[in-house]
Amino acid sequence: MIRTLIVDAEGQAMTGGEELIARWREMPDSRLWIDMQGESMAREREMLEAFDCHPMAIDDAHRERHPPKIEEFEGHTLILYRGISSFDADLNYTPQQMALFLGERFLLTLHPGRAQSIDRLLAQEGAALLQRSTEHVALKVMYHSAGYYLDSLLEFENALSDLEDALMLNGRDALMRQVIGYRSRLVKMRRVFNYHVGITQELTAYDYSHLPRGNQDTLHAINDVHERFDRLLTLTQMYYDICGDLVDGHISLSSHQLNITMRILTVITAVFVPLTFIAGIYGMNFVHMPELEHRYGYFVVLGLMMSIGVGLVWLFRRKGWF
Repeated sequence: MIRTLIVDAEGQAMTGGEELIARWREMPDSRLWIDMQGESMAREREMLEAFDCHPMAIDDAHRERHPPKIEEFEGHTLILYRGISSFDADLNYTPQQMALFLGERFLLTLHPGRAQSIDRLLAQEGAALLQRSTEHVALKVMYHSAGYYLDSLLEFENALSDLEDALMLNGRDALMRQVIGYRSRLVKMRRVFNYHVGITQELTAYDYSHLPRGNQDTLHAINDVHERFDRLLTLTQMYYDICGDLVDGHISLSSHQLNITMRILTVITAVFVPLTFIAGIYGMNFVHMPELEHRYGYFVVLGLMMSIGVGLVWLFRRKGWF
């Protein structure tokens, strides 16, 4: 699907398909935004070559799972961005690569599936942003996309708090598997956000011709995107640390409970070892055992065993072993 938005010098917006490209070429003061969703690589390459996009930039945009980056070419700037097609409060998300080809009068966006941030801009403020400049549209796409990440992460904070309470009340293995699953997803998200923070840091530090820092509005938009991704990176790191603390706490609590159990078993063993020793001696079938003919021998040995057992229990309890 190819969607096109044109804004002329007077601020009049027109939406449609490929037929608007020829009209844009006839209006030198107009700006163009073409969004290509789910198009074939051949069709995308044909469209990009028509705007004189660099072959290396096209190859990078079509490379599967390319890390997010920003790179400047003679007639345009390429931004590779990792967007999302779905995301929920349990951190189950489906990422998708987005490529933004940013020129002085045009913006080309490529993505395989639905992009909520682009749909939102095309339906609402896309024309107003495009009238200002193409870089404002590109930065707003990234800003809104980061907002969808942020909303789901903030919802996850409530789920993580409930999970922490559940672990304190009843630390089951199922809950621990859930926490470990969260940690794994947070690591992947942290890696993505780290790439995106790197992109915005480059935009802040270096002056790209199509994203000029000298323009205060552009610099302000860049800072907004950077702050949002920096917050996402900070949140994922914080949630990762919390999940790690929950895992360590559960392991420590399990080890403590195991130590208590082993201590009780050790006390029981220590009590019964001397009693078993005495019973073993008098259980031997020798004929000439002097105590066997003693009238009160059985009661004496039984009393001795009881005294030893009670004495050991008293001693261990005094030492605080149980």
